[in-house]
Amino acid sequence: AMGTLLSGRGFVTFLILLLLQSSAATEIPLSVQQVPTITKQSQVQVAFPFDEYFQIECEAKGNPPPEFSWTKDDKPFNLSDPRIIVSNNSGTFKIPNEGHISHFQGKYRCFASNKLGVAMSEEIEFIVPGVPKFPKEKIEPLEVEEGDPIVLQCTPPKGLPPLHIYWMNIELEHIEQDERVYMSQKGDLYFANVEEKDSRNDYCCFAAFPRLRTIVQKMPMKLTVNSSNSIKQRKPRLLLPPPESGGESSVPVLKGDTLLLECFAEGLPTPQVEWTKLAGDLPKGRETKENYGKTLKIENVSDQDKGSYRCTASNDLGTASHDFRVIVEEPPHWTKKPESRVYSTGDSGILLCEAAGEPQPTIKWRVNGSPVDNHPFAGDVVFPREISFTNLQPNHTAVYQCEASNVHGTILANANIDVLDVVPLIQTKDEENYATVVGYSAFLHCEFFASPEAIVTWEMADEAQPLQGRRYHVHRNGTLQINRTTEEDAGSYSCWVENSLGKTAVTANLDIRNATKLRVSPKNPRVPRSHVLELHCESICDSHLKHSLRLSWSKDGEAFEFNGTEDGRIIIDGANLTISNVTLEDQGIYSCWAQTALDSVTEMTQVTVLDAPDPPENLHLSERENRSVRLTWEAGEDHNSNISEYIIEFEGNREEPGRWEELTRVPGKETTALLPLAPYVRYQFRVVAVNEVGRSQPSPPSEHHDTPPAAPDKNPENIRVEASQPKEMIIKWEPLKSMEQNGPGLEYRVSWKPKGTSEEWEEETVTNHTLRVMTATVYAPYDVQVQAVNQLGAAPEPQSVTLYSGEDYPDTAPVIHGVDVINSTLVKVGWSTIPKDRVHGHLKGYQINWWKTKSLLDGRVHPKEVNILRFSGQRNYGMVPSLDPFSEFHLTVLAYNSKGAGPESEPYIFQTPEGVPEQPAFLKVIKVDKDTATLSWGLPKKLNGNLTGYLLQYQIINDTYEIGELNAVNISTPTKPSWRLSNLNATTKYKFYLRACTSKGCGKPITEESATLGEGSEGVRKMAEGVNLTQKIHPVEVFEPGAEHIVHLMTKNWGDNDSIFQDVIETRGREYAGLYDDISTQGWFIGLMCAIALLTLILLTVCFVKRNKGGKYSVKEKEDLHPDPEVQSVKDETFGEYSDSDEKPLKGSLRSLHRDMQATESADSLVEYGEGDHGLFNEDGSFIGAYTGSKEKGSVESNGSSTATFPLRA
Repeated sequence: AMGTLLSGRGFVTFLILLLLQSSAATEIPLSVQQVPTITKQSQVQVAFPFDEYFQIECEAKGNPPPEFSWTKDDKPFNLSDPRIIVSNNSGTFKIPNEGHISHFQGKYRCFASNKLGVAMSEEIEFIVPGVPKFPKEKIEPLEVEEGDPIVLQCTPPKGLPPLHIYWMNIELEHIEQDERVYMSQKGDLYFANVEEKDSRNDYCCFAAFPRLRTIVQKMPMKLTVNSSNSIKQRKPRLLLPPPESGGESSVPVLKGDTLLLECFAEGLPTPQVEWTKLAGDLPKGRETKENYGKTLKIENVSDQDKGSYRCTASNDLGTASHDFRVIVEEPPHWTKKPESRVYSTGDSGILLCEAAGEPQPTIKWRVNGSPVDNHPFAGDVVFPREISFTNLQPNHTAVYQCEASNVHGTILANANIDVLDVVPLIQTKDEENYATVVGYSAFLHCEFFASPEAIVTWEMADEAQPLQGRRYHVHRNGTLQINRTTEEDAGSYSCWVENSLGKTAVTANLDIRNATKLRVSPKNPRVPRSHVLELHCESICDSHLKHSLRLSWSKDGEAFEFNGTEDGRIIIDGANLTISNVTLEDQGIYSCWAQTALDSVTEMTQVTVLDAPDPPENLHLSERENRSVRLTWEAGEDHNSNISEYIIEFEGNREEPGRWEELTRVPGKETTALLPLAPYVRYQFRVVAVNEVGRSQPSPPSEHHDTPPAAPDKNPENIRVEASQPKEMIIKWEPLKSMEQNGPGLEYRVSWKPKGTSEEWEEETVTNHTLRVMTATVYAPYDVQVQAVNQLGAAPEPQSVTLYSGEDYPDTAPVIHGVDVINSTLVKVGWSTIPKDRVHGHLKGYQINWWKTKSLLDGRVHPKEVNILRFSGQRNYGMVPSLDPFSEFHLTVLAYNSKGAGPESEPYIFQTPEGVPEQPAFLKVIKVDKDTATLSWGLPKKLNGNLTGYLLQYQIINDTYEIGELNAVNISTPTKPSWRLSNLNATTKYKFYLRACTSKGCGKPITEESATLGEGSEGVRKMAEGVNLTQKIHPVEVFEPGAEHIVHLMTKNWGDNDSIFQDVIETRGREYAGLYDDISTQGWFIGLMCAIALLTLILLTVCFVKRNKGGKYSVKEKEDLHPDPEVQSVKDETFGEYSDSDEKPLKGSLRSLHRDMQATESADSLVEYGEGDHGLFNEDGSFIGAYTGSKEKGSVESNGSSTATFPLRA
């Protein structure tokens, strides 16, 4: 049993207390002797012909077990009748549907008896309905004159209610009823006055008995209506109620039933019926008028509905009426029902029996099913409504019956008088386990039976005193209630029940669980409409209760379906509730309800849905003036988000009618604004509300407001000259907008004169916003004014602006003073500026054009490819970068203005000195031995002077961070493309650096790494030809087992982005060197080695292909481990110090190699080389000139051959 069930704390406690109170009546255990008690009986039983059998039930309990007997129509009924089937251990019997059912129709009563008494059931009526049939009869035809009344009799047969009557023709079409034709409650068809269309020979009355599944039909009737030339009109005469009932009749109705009063009158014209209640009003809400007012229906009749009702039928000729006196009656019902009780010897008691009804019920007492007068001990005092007892004894035990009856029915109550003396009997099991949660109430049961009455006490099992305190309460049925439980309340409890005959005890165990807790997040969210709402319900539950934890969601107290809505807009996934496309209807209080076997808790969150506001309403204009008007409005619904501001828009632009423009904005708290207006506008206003979600729809527009015209308030702006020819000004300005014109007939008055002169203003008036004026000189300054004018006057005096007449090209060239060679790639050019009067416009700057004519190395003449560099402003020098060293150039300078460029100066010839070469094209180690290495290289792509030789440097770079000393070899024979180094250490890895040199120094190095061989190893040439990646096999000769060999896989075409791989292949021999010579000469060994080499190469090829598909392999790690001894700037030397000197390699420690070596910055700003636009330079600072021709190709590219090494063990 559970201490607290599946509800909220307070509600659960209330339900349990109610249960405890309702169970306070003493119920005798079946183990104790007691009189019989009827526990189940049939009500009215109907023998439907389609049922297989009919069961009449009667069950009872008692000790000793009761025996059963029956009466039928107050006479003994023999249960041994072979036509019935009797159930064992009960009074229930079945009547098979075998054709003799009508013999069993009647009213039955069941009696259950043992030695202590007899219990009696209420009457059980067994109804065997007959098959309803209309009598076979010949119905004479009816013949009437047009306008006469007629009644067609139905007289349906009797049958099992309910009865439904229909009038139809032979084709089963309903006879139409209206104000003139009416079917009464008994089924007769009334005509207030007949018409010719009523003639037919197939009026059929159908009676339907739905419980019997039967419909019967009366023989068709023939009605003939003869036409009449003189139809006599007449006043109403009542046909219902029938005339013989007089002017008043009584109508009984049972309380709670439906009252039906009907009234029908014949007459011509057809009478209308009205209903009234005398001395009162018809009950509103419960009364209806049906069948064109002929029926008054009152549902759920009560005492206040009794009284007189009048129906009045009327037409133009008179009225007729009838009064119905309604009497509300009622079957018997208990007001004080006798109750069973248990007494002990010597007790006193009383039985009460009172019933109400209309008419007043009569009361009759029985004892053990017999009249009270026949019982030897009926009681000390017997009254119609009570029986009292004193000094009861065990032999007074009996069953008393009280029966109340009137014309509408009979009710029966059994009251058991059990006189017992027993030791307390505890019905709750011993060692029962209970559980509740902290803070809830616990209920420990101790149900018992005792006579005489017993006292119940509870105590902790380890304490010998009763529980005391306000938190403990023992109910009448023995249950212990512990309020506001804590963890300390857990343990074992003992229940003791004691009366004068003895005492009994049981033990109960109580466990205390932690209360379930909830937290819904987010708390009270504010969600914009159309967004997604996500709620999460986090629960903390006692581990013993997790298996029973159930979460559910509700909104405003109404639970959601288990998985949300069918359309998927609302999805519930356990603790998560998701609502997509949130609407205003989703606003409300959302509750997460957690329910376990012992407790439940609810956590709520208020969801507020935000939306853009509704548009403002009821716009009104007031305080109308020529230049202002006051606009007032009413705010619309803000949808939970305060209105931050209102946007007032207007429409009235004559050029763009229907276009709304913003006029002003006001704070959201305001609902009125004084609006500034422009002249000559037909205004209409509307208002838009704004909140945090967005804007509302615009409000309906206001009424119109017209402002009178006026002279312009302002003059045109942005007066300027555009694209003029020499000695010409095309003056332009921004025209006034429609709202700025202030009136009709807008024109522009343009005035101009030479600046600084006293000449008269020249003037011209135009309607557009441009004017062409011819001037006497080129690029001369003029004062210009533009004034707006309309039919009502001119704008205020305009301000003068200075404009210049059209420019011409410069007509003279600068003179070059000289060219200073800064270094082999950079020169400084100086020139003389041209006079201001020769510019013929606004000087924008100077332009240098240069082109290479020949190389001084080989004397080869270059085709003319002009490069351009511009310098803005008034200046007389400029720097020209990115020149080819050891070359001859021509250079010119010109001035340019807004019109264009002037003539070029005479070409100036200069030469650049030698520079340092680019790095060699490639560097390869073509052969290594244990102490020698042979290197080969290619010429630099650009020599930049006469090649004097090479500088070869090398140092040890074993697989550690330590590096060896840098050694250098000067190679003075520039034509020799290879060199053999000797005196190297065996089995040592070296890094080689090669630079090409001229008289100006040596260039950037190219590097390569290689390892010398061990003792006894022979050198292997590197493959000069690239491996064809499509080849499956590339044999490699392995010379010595146990030695490492380096295999380079490289492309044939060396380039900056070529991926180069090298792998180490190690072959291992046996431990005994002596075997090598013997085995190596064997054919099978040679074949085996070839196979191994072949498989190794295949693996290398597959590995290389896969790696190549995966992208380029970085060699950064190798370069970081073994950096070059010289770190040079990635900038072009153009932007270094102006020197051709070469930086020497740095020898020494690791510290010097790992220093952060930044390239030296140029002493000149980038502006020195041009107009200062950084877009003219690459990321590395190299120059991208603004060339008009194609620049000579051949920029320096790095051709380093550093390789990544991947050891691969065979």
